Formats: sequence, C-alpha cells, structure tokens
Amino acid sequence: MPTSLITGGAGFIGSHLAEALVNDGNRVIVVDDESTGSMQNLQPLSDHPQFEFIHGTVSDRDLVSNLVDQADEVYHLAAAVGVALINQEPIQTIERNIYPTELLLAEVQRRNTEGHPVRLFLASTSEVYGKNPKAKWTEEDDLVFGATTRPRWSYGASKAIDEFLSLAYWHQKKTPVVIGRFFNVVGPRQTGAYGMVLPRFVDACLAGKSPMVHHDGSQIRCFAHVADVVGAVIKLMRSDRSLGEVFNIGSDRPVTILELAQMVIQQVNPELEVQFQTYEEAYSANFEDILRRVPDLTKIKGCIDYTPQFTLEDIVADVVRFKTPQ
Repeated sequence: MPTSLITGGAGFIGSHLAEALVNDGNRVIVVDDESTGSMQNLQPLSDHPQFEFIHGTVSDRDLVSNLVDQADEVYHLAAAVGVALINQEPIQTIERNIYPTELLLAEVQRRNTEGHPVRLFLASTSEVYGKNPKAKWTEEDDLVFGATTRPRWSYGASKAIDEFLSLAYWHQKKTPVVIGRFFNVVGPRQTGAYGMVLPRFVDACLAGKSPMVHHDGSQIRCFAHVADVVGAVIKLMRSDRSLGEVFNIGSDRPVTILELAQMVIQQVNPELEVQFQTYEEAYSANFEDILRRVPDLTKIKGCIDYTPQFTLEDIVADVVRFKTPQ
C-alpha cells in the first residue's frame, strides 16, 4: 500500500485529494496547522484505517523529515490562501510559500539519494503569470509582476520562487518533481472567508443578500471543479512524462465575474441584484487586480487524459447544494 503525504491536507483542495487517494487504496498522511484549513473538511476520513492526521507545520524540519521518511509520494499544497489574506499578511505569505518548499525538496532528494524513489507535486498558481497581457497563458509565457509596493504580487512572486527551486532540484539533482498551476479551483468545502469569489457569492445569495462584485465585474476567470483538478493531479503524478514539467490545471471556459454573480443569483434567488464595490473599499488603495486569467490546456492534455467533466453550471449547482442547509 503506497503512502501519500499531503501538506495542507485539511484545506479545500487537500481534503478532496486525501479522499481520492484513500479511495485509490493509498495510505494517506495529512499534515496541517489548521490556520486556514479545518479538520471538518476531513470528517469523511476521520475513522478510516488508511488515514492519519498530524497537527503541525511544514516549517518544522524534524517533523518534515520524519513524514517524508514514511512517504512514497508527497503533495505539497500548504501555502498562503486567498487574495484577502495575502493582501493583509504579505510577510506570512512569503514565509509560508518559500521555506517549507525548500525543506520538502531537500528531504525528498535525501530519500531519493538513499534509494527510495519519492515524487513531489508542487501546487502552484495562475498568480505566477502576474499581469501578462496575453489572451491565453501557456506554461512558457513570461511572468509579469507589478511593483513591489503592491502586496498582492508577493504571492505570485513567492510561488514563482517555489517553481524555480523545484525545477533547479530537477535539473541539478534529478529530484522527481511535478508542478501544477491551479486556475480558480472551486467546489464543495471551499470557504469565502479569504476572498474566494464563488462561495462568497453563494453565501450572500443564500442569506438573501446581493452578491458583492468588485470593480465593474468585467474581470475574466475560468472555474474548474475540484474533482476534475484532483483527478488531473493524481494522473500527473503517475506519469513519467510529467517529471520536471509545469502544467496549467483548470478549465479554459472564460466567464466574467459579473456573469458568475448573475448565474448564482439565477440559481439561488432571482429577485436579488448585483451590488458593486471598489477595490479600495474591498482591500486597500494600493490593490491591483488581474483583468483576464485564461489557461491554455494544450500541454496537460498532451500528457494525460484530461477533460473536465463539470460545466460551470454544474459547479455552481454543486456549491449551492453543498451550502444549502439540509
């Protein structure tokens, strides 16, 4: 029975990944400090004999070393979460994103050197593209960040450092790494507490309140169901062709944030109307947003069988269903 270690496994994506791996027959160890994740997300696995939860931080070198010693594969999902938190806590963002990745890479490489093949998946983000003006982003496109006086770029820049470091380990030491850039992953269990837009809209509409759209709602995003994304991550980790490579993971169906809000209203309460809020009111005077974020999925589809099964309408309905009181 292979053992999978998931950092940040009590989070939204991590908990779904843990379930999928247990269902595949793996033993799963989750380590999480519950700063943004919650044990409630892992409730379906709480009594499963193949599952173990450890409350701890991946900044603890001794803990990381001990856990990697038990693992056949590592999924590194622990990171700062959400635009709101990143804007408020840039120091925490940078520290949480870089140092634990360095620790994990060193320990995974040690295990490989000792003759125990261990692969590492690094969860990265579409934020690394910054404000590249292209209509669709490919994995080889330039990273275009804003000024260092704008805190939101600290997230994308620090995750880019994670990618550079992971690829350096691959090129110099052949440490088996796979990098996935997530594009707006959504679904059951996601919270709107850190600025995540779809659960925030659904929570508002279910409470009889108008969803709050930032700026004019013309920002373009692509939303992928967590089940589709988790399935892709596992397939990438099973493929030798993915080693040392970076992949966009998500949906390539664009929608404006205003259209998304209207879609939620139609499904929950058609009598509601959208309300608008400036970025300054929502975050701060120096906040800067990305107007268009659409992935090119050619590379991942050329490596694995990847066809998202959930439409955007399915996704909204699933989130509404999950959040509706029973």
